[in-house]
Amino acid sequence: MVIHWLGKLYIQVLVGIALGIILALFEPEIAVAMKPLGDGFVKLIKMLITPIIFCTVVTGIAHVGDIKRAGKLGLKALIYFEVITTLALIVGLIIGNVTQLGSGMHVDASSLDASALKAYGGDHGAVAHSTADFFMNLVPSTFFSGVVNCDLR
Repeated sequence: MVIHWLGKLYIQVLVGIALGIILALFEPEIAVAMKPLGDGFVKLIKMLITPIIFCTVVTGIAHVGDIKRAGKLGLKALIYFEVITTLALIVGLIIGNVTQLGSGMHVDASSLDASALKAYGGDHGAVAHSTADFFMNLVPSTFFSGVVNCDLR
C-alpha cells in the first residue's frame, strides 16, 4: 500500500521536502553542498514552464471548438488563478507573521555598506524606483518580451 502512495508525484515532492528539512537540521554542511541540485531543479522548471503553459492553452482551445465555450473556460481559468494566487498570498502572510521570519537577525540598516549593492545594480548601483516605475516595468515592451526576456533572478 505504501508503494502505491509513493508512485504519486506530489507525494514524492512532499517526501523530498521532508528529507531536505531533516538533512538541513541534522547535517547542515551536506545540505548546503547539495544547493546546486536545488538550483538546477528550479532552473529546469523555469525553462519548461512557458512551453508547458503554451501547449496546454493551445490544446485546450483546439479541443473546445465553440468560441463561447472557450470564453467561459478562459473566465473560469482567470477566476481560478485569482483565487489560488490570493490564497497563496494569505498563506504566505500568515506563515510569515506566525514564524516571524528574520526577527532574530538584529541588523542595523545604518551600519550596512551600501557600496556592496553595486554588484546587483550594474554600473549605476542601486537605483530608487517609484511606484509608477514599478507598475510600468510590469508591462512588457513587446508582445513576446514577457516570455523571451524573462529574468527571474
